[in-house]
Amino acid sequence: MFDYSLGELGSILAMQAFAGLILFSVFVLMALGLAIIFGQMGVINMAHGEFLILGAYVTYITQHLFSDYLPWAQPAYFLVAMVFAFVVSGALGLIVEWLLIRHLYSRPLDTLLATWGLSLIMQQVFRSVFGAREVGVELPDWLMGSLAVTDTIEVQINGLFVMGLTLLITAAVLVLLFRSRWGLQVRAVTANRVMAGAVGIDTRRVDRLTFGLGCGVAGIAGSAFTMIGSTGPTSGQLYIVDTFLVVVFGGAQSLFGTVASALTISQSQSALEFFLSGSMAKVITLLIVIGILMLRPQGLFVLKLRR
Repeated sequence: MFDYSLGELGSILAMQAFAGLILFSVFVLMALGLAIIFGQMGVINMAHGEFLILGAYVTYITQHLFSDYLPWAQPAYFLVAMVFAFVVSGALGLIVEWLLIRHLYSRPLDTLLATWGLSLIMQQVFRSVFGAREVGVELPDWLMGSLAVTDTIEVQINGLFVMGLTLLITAAVLVLLFRSRWGLQVRAVTANRVMAGAVGIDTRRVDRLTFGLGCGVAGIAGSAFTMIGSTGPTSGQLYIVDTFLVVVFGGAQSLFGTVASALTISQSQSALEFFLSGSMAKVITLLIVIGILMLRPQGLFVLKLRR
């Protein structure tokens, strides 16, 4: 660290901060869907990583379909793939909620075991359909390359796209939850399920749509994931711990807390990874988070409810 000049150290910190923002964007996209499911419904979805990988595989399939049948539209395939990833992951989420989750509300340990079993089933399906080897997608030309900010600082175009996508999806979810009739129903069910049902809100329908929305957002996160890593049957399990950490640290029922938590963890981890090993950076970040949670076990932000 002390072998660098002040100018070089400033450039390094700026590049690491940008890398941290990319990691922050991925964390937010991953944690947003989980925060909706876990925070709003109290369901511990251990298969959330598999819904993310489902979105990544949908992106992979879409790329090959465009390459084989619509080569003239290849530059636009990624935008179409994100829509398909949301629809497929969301539709599967609706089915899973109807077949499995709706029978396990108010039983968090049972939902943990059931969704863990679901994750193993989905992993095996991915392995049977796509093989055990990891696959990657070929990004369109307009997402390749980098932009020179200064002589020593460059930012990746696909990183800028992921950050823009994160802002768009986060804003859309916030508007949906806080500026729509359905969002009002979701918050009513979160505050008091019995009273919400008593005033005529179909709580089962709200639960199903909430679970589907959370899984659909995970599918979009899977499309973004293809920009930073290869896709394999078990890739989702590599990120599920970080995703739960972001949600719990930010406050289980606070979407604003999820964003703040993702920013804090990603920037800390990115800065530490340059000066330490990746595993040591994760350990130090985890210890810091655990220390803060010991002082504030409810997380950074708390949703105040009248009981």
